[in-house]
This record gives sequence, C-alpha cells and structure tokens, in this order.
Amino acid sequence: MAIADLLNKIRDEEQILLKILDDDFRIDYNSPVVQTINLPQSILAGFYVYPSKLEMLFAERDQSEFLWYRGKMPKSNNAQQIEWTPVGSGFTYMAKPDDVGSHLKVVCVPRNAIKAGPSTEVISSCEVQAGPGQCPFDIRHLFTQKKLTNDYQFRVVTYNILADLYADSDYSRTELFGYCPNYALHIDYRKQLFIKEMLGYNADIICLQEVDSKIFDLDLSAVLRMKHLDGHFKAKGKTAEGLATFYDIKRFEELDRQGITFGENLETAPAFQDLWNQIKSNEKLASRIKDRSTAIQATLLRSRSVPEKHLLVANTHFYFHPDADHIRLLQGGFSMLYIRDLYEKYERELGLERKNFAIVFCGDFNSVPECGMYRLMTERFVGDEMADWQSNEEEAVRGVTLSQPFWFKSACGCPKYTNYTVGFKACIDFIYYQSDTLRVNDIVPLPSEEELMAYDAIPSPVLPSDHIALVASLEWNGKS
Repeated sequence: MAIADLLNKIRDEEQILLKILDDDFRIDYNSPVVQTINLPQSILAGFYVYPSKLEMLFAERDQSEFLWYRGKMPKSNNAQQIEWTPVGSGFTYMAKPDDVGSHLKVVCVPRNAIKAGPSTEVISSCEVQAGPGQCPFDIRHLFTQKKLTNDYQFRVVTYNILADLYADSDYSRTELFGYCPNYALHIDYRKQLFIKEMLGYNADIICLQEVDSKIFDLDLSAVLRMKHLDGHFKAKGKTAEGLATFYDIKRFEELDRQGITFGENLETAPAFQDLWNQIKSNEKLASRIKDRSTAIQATLLRSRSVPEKHLLVANTHFYFHPDADHIRLLQGGFSMLYIRDLYEKYERELGLERKNFAIVFCGDFNSVPECGMYRLMTERFVGDEMADWQSNEEEAVRGVTLSQPFWFKSACGCPKYTNYTVGFKACIDFIYYQSDTLRVNDIVPLPSEEELMAYDAIPSPVLPSDHIALVASLEWNGKS
C-alpha cells in the first residue's frame, strides 16, 4: 500500500491497531488534547470563573466538556487530599457564596465532532473569596434584565474598560489610581467585574475601548461567544491595546469589518486628502497627528429579523493629552470622512435605502460637550473660529473648517460624568446615532456621584474602570 493511501486510511479510522511481530499497539490519530489550562489568581463569589488560559489541539471549545468542583484544602496543605464536590458544568461557572473558602477544580474533556480525548484538570491556586457586595452595575442591571425582543429595537453599550497596560504600573498604583486598593487594580479581579457588568446589560452591540489584546483573546471572546456575541479587535498601532466591537449573532449578520490607524493612513487614504492637504504644511502639527496610534473600527451589520435594516457601527478612542483639543477635533474630522466613505460605498454596492441604513458611532472621544467634536456631530459644522484649533499655539490649526452630512444626536445626552478619577471628571464618552433614521427608546441611568465617590473615585473594588458604561436602546424610525 502506498504511503498516501495508508495516511488516507488512517484518517478515515477512529482507532488504528498497529501490529509489530507479536505486539499490538493501539494508535489514536489526532486525538483531542488539552495542552494548557489555567485558572485565574482571583475568584469572587457571585462572579463568573472560567479558564484564564486554555490551549487545545484537535478540539473545539464549544464541543468540549467542563466539570467544576469545590473542596477545602486540608490542614496537611496537600491538594491531593481535597475531597471534591461537583458544583457545575460548562466553560463558565458562577462562583457561589457556599464556595467561599474553598478551592475550585475544573476538569476539561477535550472533544471535536468525532471523538473525545483524555481529561485534564487544574486546581485553583487561590480560595474563592467573598465578592465586594452590591456593585453599582447590579442596580443598573435591573433596567436590562432581559434581551430586547422587538425586531426594530437594539441595545448598545460603549465602555472604556481600562487596559491592564495602564492600570498595572507603579505610577498607576501610587499616583494615577492611588485611591484604589492594589488588589482591585489587578486584571484578574477587574475582569470578573467588567465581564459580569457587560453580560448583565443584555446588549445587542458592545463597543469597547482600551481592550488588552490578551483580554480580547482569552477572556472577552471566549466568554461572550458563549452568550452568542461575536466580535473583532483593532489594535491601536503597535500598542498592546485597542478597540473591540461585539454583536449578537442571533440578531445580526456581519457583512463586513474594517479598521484603520489614522496616523498610518493620513497621507495615503483618498478620503483624507483634502483635509490632510490643509494641515500638512504645519510640520509640528503634521508630525504629532501622524505619530498618534489612534484607530477607528467599523462593522457593517444586517438585521436577521428585518433584513432590509443595516447598521454601520463605528468605534474609536481619541488622543487624551490636555493640550490636544485640536488633535481630537482633527481626528473627529478624519473619523467622519472615513465613516462617510464607508457608508457611501456600502450604500452603492448593496443598493441600500438611507431610511434603512443607519450609523451608530461609539467611543471614548476624550472631548467634553463644550469642545468641537460634539458640535461637529450634533451641528454638522465646525468653523475656523473654534477655540479647539488654538489649544497648542505651535500646532495651531488656521483657516480649517469641518463638516459632515449626517444628523446625529447623543443617545445618553451629556451626563455630568462618564470618566471619574481624582484628577479628572467629565463627560467624554458618547453613543452618537443618526436621529433621522433612529430614535432612543430608553437609556440606563448612570451611577450617582455618591456611588462614584464611595472609594474617592473609580476604579474601585465595585467599579472596574475609570469610565462608566453607557447603555442605550435604539429603535428604527418607522417600520420599513
């Protein structure tokens, strides 16, 4: 038999018996196997726990089996002597108050569509701890206890979740977020809070900023996919954090996904050329805006229940520096050129009617309502007299006006705060929506200032980011 024929026969067989002289050897070809499985360093009662790292070969996570157990460590401190009690199954497990003081064990049986492989288990290095008590988002969840069922409505969340890249440093722990206990800044603690918070909003579309690439891969994608939320990630240049957009695959079909970093495209993108040509002669300004890692992400979605309805969901996070109002306003101008270019491309290629095609633009714009970005979005025009242009004299923008053709409103209005730290408090996050095509059905109230001040500011043991999630339900105008 030729080698190729032999290999094909092996692939067609679930079990192979190899006989060498008088000895039989059973061969399991491409058996599913767990290569690595870890549990997080923090487990809180009342929050989801799941493998913090899971690597498998020839296995599918959705088809594999996960069994959860709890047990008390004996006085001998020998984990082999723990008496285990089964407590749950599935990739995620909601730790219970009865688990406090116990270790958890998860047993994974890797599977694919054909067969199962040998089980692998791991025991948590930490005991389950009591949760922080009622969190402000628990109260907010009372407004979003169920998914929306109206085919013409959808719930949107935008949330800067505070990248571990910026929370896990001596400066962050001692200066920037010195009011927050160190344990509550640890990503294994915070991610339990922001994942539970996001899931509790029962959203159809989630736009996230400051997403660590590892958190996207190992946590958000893994857990949200179990709740029928799929998504994609756009890194901010060479930075290890970026943007993530998720959507409910039961409600929307993804038709396209795009994303760019502005600085890398200012000189080459056709849509940017008119604006770029107006500012490129100012070398300091041109250099600064090109050096920024600011990105924008776009997702084209089609409603599964009302197929003529299409959404273009954009997500961004503008530059933060205090002397950069002019940079942010230019980033707003380039954003709307990019969005307009995509909108018109999809409209033309798919033959879409504007009454059935709407834009939702979410993000951390690092720009307060008094600045030019809000005016550009809600009034559609910013003149050359705007104070933002002069926020840095050496880079001042002169003789430039901006306009965009869409009618936008802010779904959540202009709350007093969406970012709340000791050093800075303001409204800088927005869900902009096309008001001639969509309307606001309802919004979820934000935490009170008393809740935000409970630990001086946020992040805190009960709020995992220095930003507050915005949550709004939008509805299509008319029924066709």
